[in-house]
Amino acid sequence: MSLRRSLSAGVAASFLLAAAAQAAPSSAPMVGFTPEGAAKQQALEARFDAALSGDEMKAWLEDMSSEPNHVGSPHDKANAEMMLAKFKSWGWDARIETFEVLYPTPIAEKLELLGSHPFTAALHETPVEGDRTSTSSKTASALPPYVAYQGDGDVTADIVYVNYGMPEDYKALERLGVSVKGKIVLARYGAGWRGLKPQLAQEHGAVGCLIFSDPADDGYATDDVWPKGAQRPPQGVQRGSVQKMMIYAGDPLTPGVGATRDAKRLPREAAETILKIPALPISYADAQPFLEAMGGPLAPRNFRGALPITYRVGGAGAAQAHLLVKSDWSLKPIHNVIAVMKGKDFPDQWVVRGNHHDGWVFGATDPLSGNVVLMEEAKAIGALAKAGWRPKRTLVYASWDAEEPGLIGSTEWAEAHAAELQKKAVAYINSDSNDRGFLGAEGSHSLQTLVSQVASDVKDPETGVTVDQRRRALARVEAAKPGARDEARLYGEAAASGAEMPLSPLGSGSDYTAFIQHLGVASLNLGFGGEGQMGGVYHSIYDSYDHYLRYGDPGFR
Repeated sequence: MSLRRSLSAGVAASFLLAAAAQAAPSSAPMVGFTPEGAAKQQALEARFDAALSGDEMKAWLEDMSSEPNHVGSPHDKANAEMMLAKFKSWGWDARIETFEVLYPTPIAEKLELLGSHPFTAALHETPVEGDRTSTSSKTASALPPYVAYQGDGDVTADIVYVNYGMPEDYKALERLGVSVKGKIVLARYGAGWRGLKPQLAQEHGAVGCLIFSDPADDGYATDDVWPKGAQRPPQGVQRGSVQKMMIYAGDPLTPGVGATRDAKRLPREAAETILKIPALPISYADAQPFLEAMGGPLAPRNFRGALPITYRVGGAGAAQAHLLVKSDWSLKPIHNVIAVMKGKDFPDQWVVRGNHHDGWVFGATDPLSGNVVLMEEAKAIGALAKAGWRPKRTLVYASWDAEEPGLIGSTEWAEAHAAELQKKAVAYINSDSNDRGFLGAEGSHSLQTLVSQVASDVKDPETGVTVDQRRRALARVEAAKPGARDEARLYGEAAASGAEMPLSPLGSGSDYTAFIQHLGVASLNLGFGGEGQMGGVYHSIYDSYDHYLRYGDPGFR
């Protein structure tokens, strides 16, 4: 999950900071503290802040993103073992909990355009000058671009362009007299979750699905491409999961129970969350020849992207493609790092804090920019504990594995410990990726006052005002935009009036899902973003340390 806002909104917000500061609530007593207790708490927080080091997080990020970190990779496991050693050295009671999960990895992939102008897609991301990991020999161990939990297949069929592949796009094709039944669809990323594109294609009778990033949404039409700029280069591919997580997240074969070695498993054919048709993500360089070859009706205006071609939708006999996807469907081990610091007053009340550590390739931004923050917190808390302080409640710090394919590490752990968590967990606090910008907070409304008070105490390193004042300025800018949604107007009104900023509700998409939606544990999802420029390398080989250092949070502030 990521929190991103337009740069123009950030610039406009800067002009409202003074006004937002005037409208922000006056310093209010800390809820749950006497004046004496509040002073002690603030002194404790100052000691915590003093222990944090941007340089340390920078070094960890470079090391942890130096090799591919997909599920089952040697470096993903090595990162888990490194974190285990550090947690122990910081005074935590730490362990690795391992689960065995179904995780498909590609064995063979092929995509060909047939007919008078044949073309074979590269299905490969090339090295980029200045991006050291993309040019490293270690890249050879990375998996090729793919989407997890698609259905393997070898199909040859006419190809149809379906725009974003959302329900309204299929209605537009029906009006043009174009059917996707028995066809391979080509959809572009955007307008809806990735997994809906092959699922809707399957429901409409398609036999295969291709997904690409059009430069209108994610490439040269938005800014210069990497390495000159931050955006996705022509050969860049967005990987991801297409597992039907709206049914259930986690290991497809063990719904409702932890995927331990001896867990009872469904046969793969019975797993409802795995698609039936083959699907593959491709670059816009690979997509262009297929789009150029399409005949059929002219694409509706809202179907047209930024490639230098005439967009048509294709159809019967217009262009034919051959798609092959074959995967290794074996069980793979995943490694959750769990660190515990027992509470002195309420040991049976747990505050659980999590971020994942697996990535699609190197994963510098997603997720390691968030994971190194979790580690820095744990180090600082450990230092306080060694100096004699203890938390009132038990702290459980977790670095999850296998979030990317389907929130698997957190879900399996929550399922394995469900009974204990429902008795003891009082809150789950999640993060994922971080870059420059504004505080984003979503979660259970019982935690809204806590978030407001903390946000009013934390200074933004770029402006010197609090992160609460800065998010209020942004909320007012967003509310003033023509066509602003009701939610944006609600936040803008709260920002202007000085009322508490509402917490956005949690949907799904990161590791809080099992805690709030299945166990009923009050949860938060926190992150910063909106001024970094990381979306153009999302889930690609170019989500690297070098890219993050330049476009994410250059000073690690």
